[in-house]
Amino acid sequence: MTAIELERFLGERLAQPLPGAKVQHRFAPKPLYEGWRADARPAGARHAAALLLIYPGPLGLTVPLTVRHGDLPHHPGQISLPGGRVDPNETAERAALRETHEEIGVHPDHVRILGPLSTLWIIVSNHLLEPFVGIMPVRPDFELAPGEVEALVEVPLADIRDLTRVKSERRVRDGIDVTYPFFDLGGHKVWGATAMVLGEFAALFEEGTANRHQASGTDEGG
Repeated sequence: MTAIELERFLGERLAQPLPGAKVQHRFAPKPLYEGWRADARPAGARHAAALLLIYPGPLGLTVPLTVRHGDLPHHPGQISLPGGRVDPNETAERAALRETHEEIGVHPDHVRILGPLSTLWIIVSNHLLEPFVGIMPVRPDFELAPGEVEALVEVPLADIRDLTRVKSERRVRDGIDVTYPFFDLGGHKVWGATAMVLGEFAALFEEGTANRHQASGTDEGG
């Protein structure tokens, strides 16, 4: 799929009903936190936004992920999409672009927003995360925010769509044995809210392919 074909496909697909919580839950740690649902909207939750940016890279269309600095008080060393809190009187889309500029140096004017993914409640920080998908025609000149972003991980889009990269491991959380699904991307384990966002994004292509096959009568048994 070329960049032009991808932009056309995502522009159309993101305007349709999204996979949402059904897919997000596949990538959530099990058992789930008591009382948590991805599509819950607690009144006191704070708002945050993130950007899933696509651009041409050496290995094809690429998405940048950030390694959070090890000295940060929240989620140090974790792999994330660029993003952060929504300021007062700021739209979530504008916040996603601003945070991406602040964290990795991508200017908002250079990004074309194609649409939103499903909002996700992150129970551990009580944030409602609104992810957006954007695209650029060229690879950005990245500039990482010192003290905030330790490294950049450039992931081929094909790897995110490759579900053989979805694995799991078991850990103990609050005395309970928990299974954590994660994407194995660039030698990093990408889990939690970021995995849920990437999982829904990957599902757009699965559903889009199925819908096109059904429309043309080429699905199995059709």
